[in-house]
Amino acid sequence: MAGSQGSTTLLVAVAVSLGGLLGLGAFTFAYADGASYLTDDPDACINCHVMQENYDAWLNSSHASVAVCNDCHAAPHNVVAKYWSKGVNGLAHSWAFTSGRFPEHIVITSYNRGIAESACRECHSPIVHTIATVASGSERLECIRCHASVGHGP
Repeated sequence: MAGSQGSTTLLVAVAVSLGGLLGLGAFTFAYADGASYLTDDPDACINCHVMQENYDAWLNSSHASVAVCNDCHAAPHNVVAKYWSKGVNGLAHSWAFTSGRFPEHIVITSYNRGIAESACRECHSPIVHTIATVASGSERLECIRCHASVGHGP
């Protein structure tokens, strides 16, 4: 009987721990308006105050009437890739804001830079199809190199 009681205690401890984690996760998701991040609404991006400057710049950019944030910052082509990139970014952003380790001026990661570069090339393929590699040796010439402020600037 003693082994059975130990198993029951362990099972209850695991259930309470999992319940606590799920409850905390659900609370955090609701508190952070997590459902808004599942949409393509640019207003979701300004749930975090550090994005306000980028959002305001996008509103005044040449792309505001033709593209939303996800068009450039979420992986294109299929729903799995799109939500994978949103999930990766969501976890990174959640960790950064929870831990307080984030720069006041957002800096794009190499992962997200690749997504944005692909988006540029896809939308502007009639113009950029001849631009492949050149610049310095075999290094690929990136749109963002010269047009860094296009989506977030005048």
